[in-house]
Amino acid sequence: MSIDDLFLPWINDVALGPRLEPLRAQVASGARGRVLEVGAGTGLNFHHYPEGAFVTAIEPLAGMRRKAEVRARNTKTSVQVLDGLAGSLPAEDASVDTVLLTFVLCSLKDVAAALAEARRVLRPGGELRMLEHVKSEHRGEARLQRLLEPVWRRVFSGCSLLRDPRMELERSGFDASSLVPVVLPLPPPVRAGLLGIAVRR
Repeated sequence: MSIDDLFLPWINDVALGPRLEPLRAQVASGARGRVLEVGAGTGLNFHHYPEGAFVTAIEPLAGMRRKAEVRARNTKTSVQVLDGLAGSLPAEDASVDTVLLTFVLCSLKDVAAALAEARRVLRPGGELRMLEHVKSEHRGEARLQRLLEPVWRRVFSGCSLLRDPRMELERSGFDASSLVPVVLPLPPPVRAGLLGIAVRR
């Protein structure tokens, strides 16, 4: 068992758990139809899905996936947890109603490839629902993020403090105009957030 398998599930549940429940509820409770959750982590979104949704949740890290599988068995919604990668989603073209991302884009090596896959599997007009921490628009916080970035990425398995999902979404064929900035209940380096729905053009 790797260090990531031991450490990351715990830090995920502590750092991204109870304080973020209201924001997770906003994102996941509106998912409809066939849902693909990318980077499901330990399954903290599962209990927010509405009845009637059919969720496939992919997670590449075994330690995270084990906890997600337990949560999937204790939810009112149909949730299947699979090993998988954001750059190669287990779904046919235009077959998914909703793609859900929460605190995923920060850790991906190739964001453009992941968003291209999300767009591929979404039906026309399908929704990409997301909650992410992002590069801050405030000068002081952005400076702190830049200073911490090299160490932060090493400690937190490649997580970047400097991602700009709105720009990446627009480049990948989504309308990201409905996304709104939010202040996350997290420490300053990860306090700037982005919440909402991007629609496949």
